[in-house]
Amino acid sequence: MEDKTRKLIDRLEDKLKFYSELGAEFVTSPSSSEDSPYLSLKERILNCQKCPLSQGRKNAVPGEGNLGTELMFVGEAPGRDEDIQGRPFVGRAGQLLTKIIHAMKFKREEVYITNIVKCRPPENRTPHKQEIDMCQHYLREQLEMIKPEVIVTLGKVAADFFIQSKLGMTALRGNFYEFNNIKVMPTFHPSYIIRNEGNKEIKKMVWEDMQKVMAFLGKK
Repeated sequence: MEDKTRKLIDRLEDKLKFYSELGAEFVTSPSSSEDSPYLSLKERILNCQKCPLSQGRKNAVPGEGNLGTELMFVGEAPGRDEDIQGRPFVGRAGQLLTKIIHAMKFKREEVYITNIVKCRPPENRTPHKQEIDMCQHYLREQLEMIKPEVIVTLGKVAADFFIQSKLGMTALRGNFYEFNNIKVMPTFHPSYIIRNEGNKEIKKMVWEDMQKVMAFLGKK
């Protein structure tokens, strides 16, 4: 992952240098990749020891994608595959999420994907409130850096972070909410769709939710 990040930065700096040589003086090149606030944040997440989840992880999972994106997906916490690879949504649920993203006329690398909690809870249990409270500032920093137009929350834990409501997912989903002037669209977690694979109504509801996001972003 570090090699990919370095290559992306190198390509960006090459482009900045090219445009600067053409006379585009409004373009400035970063002094060094180490000064990047995002890389600093990523490093802090990877080395975080603030809660007990850090003791059982193989890898923290900061998130990945386009830092300039208009669309962000936020799930609950990494699972087994994510913990092994250090990347968000790479297991079976992640493969389904990637298909959903493509159906929305985006590429996976064009959006940003992360979780409320950055380390895997034991046996993939739901994160405890204390764990969410201790980890949430990382997500808030990501939101401040990326400034997406829309956040799609995946599942009840993610929805509860952004939306103050006692409603269940079926009642919450399909409606836009506001969080720090960002539109939030709650929908079911891909793993829930997989667990209820024979229920076409759930798939239909998720797709209806994504169509609303597409319409808001001008993708229809």
